[in-house]
Amino acid sequence: MGGSLVLNATYEPLSIVSPRRAVVLVLAEKADVVQETGQEFRSSHLQVPVPSVIRLRAYVKVPYQRHAPLSRRAVFLRDGGRCQYCGRGAENIDHVVPRSRGGQHVWENVVAACGRCNATKRDRLLEETPMRLRSHPQVPRQLSWVRVAVGHVPTTWEPYLVS
Repeated sequence: MGGSLVLNATYEPLSIVSPRRAVVLVLAEKADVVQETGQEFRSSHLQVPVPSVIRLRAYVKVPYQRHAPLSRRAVFLRDGGRCQYCGRGAENIDHVVPRSRGGQHVWENVVAACGRCNATKRDRLLEETPMRLRSHPQVPRQLSWVRVAVGHVPTTWEPYLVS
């Protein structure tokens, strides 16, 4: 069992909770089941379907825009696990403008890199090397925090994650 997607009363994605927490919200009549997983939680007196997607009955005002936090895992997901210099499998992250040269640790300055390219580039600027970026780093899409949280998006969630 993975997580359960929680939608606001207006069907916008809010968070991902454990299946157990989703069942508790449904049993407390704070949420309704939108999609089921086909699995069940069972007790001696009750059988409850495990929800894949739930919708809160009351609207919850969110005071901020949700975004994917900058992390190693998130960078690898954004770059498809490929080195942005040569295209091989990546195992490191690299700052395009090195931090020792004033580069910041932000989405637009961090890319996935293989060990060989990372060692070759060292603390130099791209202009000082023969290396070129395959694609320029960008901040991920608005709802990419969902993919970072669960690794892959279940097909039952896709209709609710259109940005």
